Amino acid sequence: MKRLLLSTVAVGICAAVLGCQPKVNQAEKVQINPNPYPSTYQALPQQRILFKNATILDGLGNRLDNANLLISDGKILAIGTEFEAQDAIEVDAKGQWITPGIIDVHSHLGVYPSPSVKVHADGNEMSHPITAEVWAEHSVWPVDPGFNTARAGGVTTLQILPGSANLIGGRGVTLKNVPSTTMQGMKFPDAPYGLKMACGENPKRLYGSRKQAPQTRMGNMAGYREAWSLAVEYKRDWDKYEADYSAGLNPTAPQLNIQLDTLKGALEGDILIHNHCYKAEEMAMMIDLGKEFGYHSGTFHHAVEAYKIADLLAENRNCAAMWPDWWGFKMEALDGIDENVAIVDAVKNSCAIVHSDSGDTIQRLNQEAAKIMANGNRNGFNISPEHAIKWITSNAAISLGISKQTGSLEVNKAADVVLWNQNPFSVYAQAQQVFVDGAKVYDRNDNAYQANSDFLLGRE
Repeated sequence: MKRLLLSTVAVGICAAVLGCQPKVNQAEKVQINPNPYPSTYQALPQQRILFKNATILDGLGNRLDNANLLISDGKILAIGTEFEAQDAIEVDAKGQWITPGIIDVHSHLGVYPSPSVKVHADGNEMSHPITAEVWAEHSVWPVDPGFNTARAGGVTTLQILPGSANLIGGRGVTLKNVPSTTMQGMKFPDAPYGLKMACGENPKRLYGSRKQAPQTRMGNMAGYREAWSLAVEYKRDWDKYEADYSAGLNPTAPQLNIQLDTLKGALEGDILIHNHCYKAEEMAMMIDLGKEFGYHSGTFHHAVEAYKIADLLAENRNCAAMWPDWWGFKMEALDGIDENVAIVDAVKNSCAIVHSDSGDTIQRLNQEAAKIMANGNRNGFNISPEHAIKWITSNAAISLGISKQTGSLEVNKAADVVLWNQNPFSVYAQAQQVFVDGAKVYDRNDNAYQANSDFLLGRE
């Protein structure tokens, strides 16, 4: 009898410690599709082109004079001063400048398109302070003529964000600026989603006017914390399901919650935070909020007071996407200075970006950056064109998680290229030709590459 009891105990220990339990018949594993609206983007007809004798700003801080650039099959094949190429269309770019395609990390084209009418105002789901479940791409009108005018300004990639009415406003989408009849035809393949958040006046003013939370900045913080705490629990439930299933058990999957699923993606680092935030102390709190719940606080947009915490932003590897001189239009934007971008940029490991948040200034982001360079240099900064171009190319690509594909002119990267008639930081600069993945999408001197829209012509 003792021997039988010991044998039973041994079996129990085996089952508990060694995992000797009988095999369980598992149900099919539940998996959530992270990208149910995939890109259908196909590059337009490409050319093999050798640009010769140009001044090239590569987006990495280098300037090459009297240099050549070879693009073929949608990629950059060579860049430098001493090479030739066979079977390429040669473009004599003497006196002209070449840069990477411009990237705007903050645009509302397509969700607030032109013509600007109420029925097209699809960028803010102002029904609850937390609307992480909405996706900007589901509002994008791809034939917004603003895409055409941005392309004429050298913009090859842009992130479309929800507006800033809510604490968490939903997902943003990164698009290639090519003509398309569908959003999916513009969607940048494999680019991470963004998650729009907003600090300060906008959410508290909207919901406070409705006599509901948040009505204060402390109400804003409470709202974020409540949302992220729910997301942490949701992630924990899914992590347990994954672990149990991998262990051979037959667990019941958590119920899909499309709001919390977006927040879970941010907790896992697959979705990047983009936070509308003006004030220094609020950006500092957002950094701490990310640390509290285990996600990176990402890019701060507008960031009018970023100069006050430039060291903190660099230490935490936060990008700051800023205007050159748009401040003072409301209380939280009152303490801006024209040297904001230059001060942020001057700190080691910084990530300064110039953004538009405008259907007008997106057409001249090169000159927006030029204003910062001029203001900075007048105040003792030593900013060169080859450095300033990073604010609208490579740094922007870092913010969007696409720097391995685009943002700089490097061999094997996408041939997203702008040929300018002169120094792109001149007030007289014009984009002459624009290429996306080596396909010409704009040519100032060829009507065949100038998109037209009935909405730009007016109506009787």
